[in-house]
Amino acid sequence: MSRALLEMVEVLAHEKNVDKSVVLGALESALASAVKKSEFPGTDADIVVKVDPETGDQQVWRQWKIVPDEDGLQEPDREILHWEAEEDYSDQGPTEIGDYVKEPLKEVNVTGRRFATDAKQVILQKLREAERTQLLNEFLANYKDVKIVTGQVKRFDKSDMIVEIGRIDARLPRSEMIPNEIYRINDRIRAYILKIDPTSRQQQIILSRTCNEFLAELLRQVVPEFNEGLLEMKGVARIPGRRAKVAVQVKDKRIDPIGSCVGVRGARIQSVSSELFNERVDIIRWSDQPAEFVISSLSPATISSIIVHEDEGRMEVVTPDEENTRIAKGTDYINVKLASALTGYEIDVMDHDQAEKKREEEIAPRRKELMDALNVDEEIAQLLIENGIETVEEVAYLPEEELLSIEQFDEDLVKELRSVARNALITKALKREELLKWADPALIDLSGMTTEIAEKLHPAGITNLEQLADLATDELVEMTGISEEKAAELITKAREHWNQ
Repeated sequence: MSRALLEMVEVLAHEKNVDKSVVLGALESALASAVKKSEFPGTDADIVVKVDPETGDQQVWRQWKIVPDEDGLQEPDREILHWEAEEDYSDQGPTEIGDYVKEPLKEVNVTGRRFATDAKQVILQKLREAERTQLLNEFLANYKDVKIVTGQVKRFDKSDMIVEIGRIDARLPRSEMIPNEIYRINDRIRAYILKIDPTSRQQQIILSRTCNEFLAELLRQVVPEFNEGLLEMKGVARIPGRRAKVAVQVKDKRIDPIGSCVGVRGARIQSVSSELFNERVDIIRWSDQPAEFVISSLSPATISSIIVHEDEGRMEVVTPDEENTRIAKGTDYINVKLASALTGYEIDVMDHDQAEKKREEEIAPRRKELMDALNVDEEIAQLLIENGIETVEEVAYLPEEELLSIEQFDEDLVKELRSVARNALITKALKREELLKWADPALIDLSGMTTEIAEKLHPAGITNLEQLADLATDELVEMTGISEEKAAELITKAREHWNQ
């Protein structure tokens, strides 16, 4: 290789602001590719070109990797069996698995015009990759520990925005932009560094203005109490551009978490909101008590009561009137959606009348079951339920003192109720034993299944869940005489195992 080409290497290294060794390595890769294309067309030969950086002298060889004899050749153009390497290349010294044997290509001239043409594109590609790596390394060094960057809108690539940050370009995807925001070329913009992908062929830095972390970091920048350890951010929920909720825990009881985040005359929170296209940001006092946390997250609505269904991850929230129900839900249900996302609970908001109606629908079947099993009127069954006693089993086996604690119950009534309840359970158990003579236990124990319904299924040959699941609603109605709604419910429950 001539001195002129070495000088060209130095010029390219200077122009692209990369190390000379990088340019030389790109040149070697390009020449190796050109040799492979010219001398070994249609193969996957492993060609190596080495250039002396001082003299420009070059060496060209083909090499094969030594693999165990028992493994065979997975890549015949690039591998050689161990025994063949020992036999054919013994002059290269001892051979070990994983080493390479080499065959010099002395007749190949890598300085001709055709090689320069073939190598040009490879060299440019390698240099572009090296330059991109150099720029990314500079960015990582200059923005170490920085999460929010400020850049300039350079151009638009379809719906995505290309943002210039120093000497490197970053991409802000359309999906990571706040809806209805308008930016023009040369506008200044701030965004969160969402991801860095060194392997990407496009922009390696991906930005976001919609992620929860962007809001959290903006708050940390304007509220010093977070960095001082006086406050801790426990969670963020956002509907970008519209509304957000931030849960804050206070570490020092003397600190007001809401006041600290809002600032004097709202200055702190307003600066954050302005950056987020006037997104409304609610600061919520965090609590380790789930019910208290949910109530706070639904502010400014007034909450009358709350029922926690811990196992289901659900809460029923009752407000005093329709107006507070509307506030708790928010426009387009935004408030309750954010509260649910922040707390991790599914939240069902209703006013007092709706809650009463739902409660009645829930307890009516249990009240009827108590009335039928205990042979009592609705008043006694309702008193039992109001005192938390909702099943025949509880009437039969709860301590007698708990039943006597009900003001309207005397000792004689309690003894009679317990006796009737125990007899009812014995009768139920006997009926179940009879049913199990022909029916599968899973059918008998299916939620909503009664002895009466099961007995009507027997003549039709329905003895297990699979047979029940195969029925149409109208078929089950005809067999049992139950309502279409009840029939559909039973069939749906019988089919649940299909999805498991």
